[in-house]
Order: sequence, then structure tokens, then C-alpha cells
Amino acid sequence: MRRNRRLWLLGLLGFLALMAWWLAPSSGRGSAGPAHHPPGHGHISGHPVPASTTPLDPDWDGDGRPVTLAFGGDVNFPSGSTLGDRLAADPATAMGPGVPQLLSGVDLSMVNLETALTDGTCPDPQPKQYVFYAPSAAVSALRGGGVTLVTEANNHGEDCGAPGLQMALTTAQQSGYRVLGIGQNAAQAFSPYRITINGQKIAIIAATQVIDSDLQAAWTATPTQPGLASAYDVTDLVHAVEAARKVSDTVVVFLHWGTELDACPDPDQQPLADVLVRAGADVIVGSHAHVLLGGGYLGSAYVDYGLGNFAFYNAPPPTDQSGSLVVTVTGRHIDGVTWRPAIIENEVPVPLTGAEAASALVAWNAARACTDASPTPESSLATSESETSPAPATVARQLSVDSG
Repeated sequence: MRRNRRLWLLGLLGFLALMAWWLAPSSGRGSAGPAHHPPGHGHISGHPVPASTTPLDPDWDGDGRPVTLAFGGDVNFPSGSTLGDRLAADPATAMGPGVPQLLSGVDLSMVNLETALTDGTCPDPQPKQYVFYAPSAAVSALRGGGVTLVTEANNHGEDCGAPGLQMALTTAQQSGYRVLGIGQNAAQAFSPYRITINGQKIAIIAATQVIDSDLQAAWTATPTQPGLASAYDVTDLVHAVEAARKVSDTVVVFLHWGTELDACPDPDQQPLADVLVRAGADVIVGSHAHVLLGGGYLGSAYVDYGLGNFAFYNAPPPTDQSGSLVVTVTGRHIDGVTWRPAIIENEVPVPLTGAEAASALVAWNAARACTDASPTPESSLATSESETSPAPATVARQLSVDSG
């Protein structure tokens, strides 16, 4: 009898010990409940305790290690321009010494390549005012400047027609350099760039909200047609964000959007940013206007409505205002945002210092006034439900945007 009672007590103690191990946060088997970490929180040294258990939770911080990302605006290398001549003379240094400075100390960097990427010819010039194309040596220039990847989802990505697009796809494949926003079909065009940095799974998706109206049908990637990732109908873009959200610690969307030379968001940018944040995007950036627009927090996500020109030909004021946006993230948390201002001289960016940099930062912060963005993080707009639901019909409509 005593023996049976002793065995029963030992069994009970063993069961309780097992349950304690199972529920302990450090065991990886369970959690004492989601910890509250306001955006921008730090981490105690040692193995961090997860803030939540799924990337669909706005408090998700992955493995708790930060990653620093840098973004620049528009880049091109037109033949006959200073940038084009620099590219022909020495691709490795074509973007100038300022670009590596603007992108220094980051884990990943990205810009918008505002040109068709071809073999140096333009096999099918499109019927439009400006036709930009650059040879495959542009990849060497981007690498030389420290640019990790680019998007060609913009209103110049197919300036040399379908044959030029195939040249870009071939160049990307042969060089191993990732060009987002284009593909043999919509699935490939919306396919994210995936990379693991510091144990954090980063996904970057690119799309354009600007294509000349008479070229939209020919340029838009479909299930059976090569082309660009178009955000005129946001359904594919929302689905791409939702799919990335389920398996990524940080989701970034790089857009071509806005109205040329307009320093405030146009009527289509803010609704698109809202639906993408609700779908699970943590960082949204973009360019097209060729001038700087404001940036800030949309809920707990960070949105920059216009990065301006980065390295660009013929950039008179105010299109000569340049710089890089540096964002440090830990999972879904925005730990810090920095604008590194520059000015374009001889078509390449020159970082600003001292009083000039301080003045440029004041102007950059002031640009936020005409946006829906906040200077500080607020409660998340995203929920597990919004990140797995179809886009609202009012947003999924085809958006009319400036096609300049």
C-alpha cells in the first residue's frame, strides 16, 4: 500500500515537472503570454524571449536580433549623360564615392532602377516621351556602390518593349543580381526577395502604381504574360504581402508611386499604404516623384512616400535633393529610422554634413506635414484577421494614378 502511494507521488511530481518545462518561455514549447514591447524596444543580452509566437502578431520580433536596411530612390544611366559616361568609363565606380557612404554600415540596400536593363541597345523603343535604357554593366555599377538589389517595377522598366524585358531577365539570371518587380509572369514579378540576416527572415516585394495608361495592358505581368508587377489592381500585391507575412520576420514593400514633382502623397498612395500595412507590411518605401516626400509611422509600420532621386541625370532643384533612408528593424518592430541627406552634383549624390545636413533634416521632417504619417509609432493597424483577409473592395479597385 505504502509502495503504491510512493509510486503515485513520484509519478505526480514527474508530471508536474514535465508541465513546468513545457510551459516555460525558454523551452520553446510554450509561453507565459505575449510580452509587451513598444516599438523601438531593446533586448537584454543573452537569448531573447519571443514577444509572440507567430509572424502574424504585430509584436513579433523573430529571434530578437536587429537588421539594418537602407533605401534610395531613382537611379539611371542614360546614354550621353554624365552617369552614362561614368558607366562606360568604369562601371565599378560609376555611382561615385558618395553612394557607399550613404549605404555604409547596413545589412541590405535597395534602390529603384529607373531604366530598361538591356545589352546596350533598345530593340523596341516604346511610344513615350522618355525612353531610358542601360547596358548590363549597370549591375557592376550597382554592386560597386554597395546596392544589394533593385526594382524595375516602374514606368521605365519596359521602355525597350518585351525584347528589352527579356534582356533584363537574362542579365539578372546570368549575373546572379536580383531585380525585383519583373518576371515571365505575375507570379515571378511579385515573387519576393528572401534573405536571412542575423537569423531574421527578410522578404522584399516590389510593384508599380505608375505605368503610362496606353501601355498598361502590354506592360502588366499576368499569369501568361511577361511584364511588371502592377499595383493598379492591388489584389496580387496584397496576396504577395499576406503570403510573405506568414513566413517572414520582416516584410518590406518597395513601390513606384506618387505624382511627378508633387511633394505630397497623391490620393492613391495613402489608401494603398493603409491596405498594405493591414495586410502585413512592416516597411513601405518608394519613389517616382523625383522630389522628396514625407515619411513616418502608419500605426506601428513605417512608410516613406517618396525617396526622390538617388543618382540621376539632369537633376535641377528641388530634384537634386537626395539621400538614403536607413531603417533598423527587429522582426516587426521599427527600432530606429535615420535620413542621411545628400545633394546631387554631376548626377551623383554627395552626402551633406554640418549645417547643410541639419537644414536638410529639418526640411525632410517638415515634409511629413501633408501625409497621414506620424512622427512616432502608434498602435498597430494590422491584425491576424486583416493579414489573412482579401483586400477591401474599395481598395481593390483599379487605381487611377499619374502616368508621367
